[in-house]
Amino acid sequence: MKVKTLIIFSFLFVSLLSLGAFTPVNGQVNKGPKYGKTPEDSIKCLTNISLYTEFYNQWKASGRESETINDAIKYWRWIFFNCPRATENAYLNGMDMMKHFIKKAETEEMKQKYIDTLMMIWDQRIEYFGNKGRNLGRKGVDYHQYRTSDYEGAYNILKESVKLTKNAAERPIIIVYFRLTTRIVKAELAESSLIIETYDEVNQIIDYNLEKYKGKQSRLELWMNVKSNVEAMFTPFATCKDLVAIYTKKFEENKNDIAFLKEITEVLDKRDCEESQLFMDATLQLYKLEPSPEAAYFIARVYLQEGNYTEAITYLNEATTLEDKDKLADIYYYLASCNYQLKKYSVARSNARKSLEYNSNNGQPYILIGDMYAQSAKSIGSNDLESKVAYWAAVDKYQQARRVDEEIKEVANKRIRDYSKYFPSMETIFFYDLKEGETYKVGGWINETTTVRPAPAQ
Repeated sequence: MKVKTLIIFSFLFVSLLSLGAFTPVNGQVNKGPKYGKTPEDSIKCLTNISLYTEFYNQWKASGRESETINDAIKYWRWIFFNCPRATENAYLNGMDMMKHFIKKAETEEMKQKYIDTLMMIWDQRIEYFGNKGRNLGRKGVDYHQYRTSDYEGAYNILKESVKLTKNAAERPIIIVYFRLTTRIVKAELAESSLIIETYDEVNQIIDYNLEKYKGKQSRLELWMNVKSNVEAMFTPFATCKDLVAIYTKKFEENKNDIAFLKEITEVLDKRDCEESQLFMDATLQLYKLEPSPEAAYFIARVYLQEGNYTEAITYLNEATTLEDKDKLADIYYYLASCNYQLKKYSVARSNARKSLEYNSNNGQPYILIGDMYAQSAKSIGSNDLESKVAYWAAVDKYQQARRVDEEIKEVANKRIRDYSKYFPSMETIFFYDLKEGETYKVGGWINETTTVRPAPAQ
């Protein structure tokens, strides 16, 4: 080691410091000179940094087996207490060494002391080098790793981290934060409603990042993995019965809180709890306090459940001003369903087609149109042929449904089997001077072109 060179460098460094060459930038708070208050302090800092680094590197090169870690920690400790602003690497290396000591500790008492020191390193790193949100998150993960039974302590650290970082929260921190939430609830250290609140909090962060990384497949897959992890942890707490039990009491206490009402309706909607009285009450209250397309959408769902299709249509029409394409696809499908129930088939078909504009991969609108065609068959014409041709058009729609939507394939196939039996016979087709495979225009309100085909042989 060239100590003489190091000393010369130290004096040059101190001279620059006195001339203001190391003024803090980017709004960093100046917590004192980086290398000590005097030239002598600077020499000691730089010397000890060099010594600890040399021994630390030797230890790492040995596969973390060498005894040089004991020399490294001696000089590192001096730096930690006497020139904490000198280099952030000292904190990273200090954590590395402390984790080694934790692993090798011979007694529980020594292990706990090393863990305390690790936490102190995290705190001082935050104090002098900032980035509080991210570093608190990583501290919380370490805390949970080494003090596994203190769920609440680790949770509180991670909660503050997520509050500070928001959408920039790191993926592992999101997962551990939610896992700890479920554990403190299971340990009866918090009410079960905390799981719902935290789920909503982290879900917003996850959804933000899923949207942010659209088109960047590797990043997108990482966030999809976070989502699946959180969903898996949330599922045991997500039954309608549990959700309603959790939220009912809170509803009475917060029925004039618009943000809470939005939260409760969204959560219950996602978990298919629309049939609960709580969903109905919360939806009506939200619309009363803040009429909006979103609230109208939810209140329409209430009327749908009650079978009040006329009222549902009123609110669904109000909800069509929403910009969310997925919701618009649902809204127009619900409108189609309502008008179908009211026997307004032409209007219902227009609604179903509009739904397909927003989501062409949903087979339900095709099924609904096919059902209306089948139910209209006998009213289309008066003779043996015309009273059956609507079944051709109906089956066309069922075939489209199964082409675009694998999930609805069984439903579509059953309807195809059921209604193909009502096709005209080959004799009827021949009698009306038609040929199998020809195009045929179905009349009435259907007014669509289809293909001539006979009923399948029994």
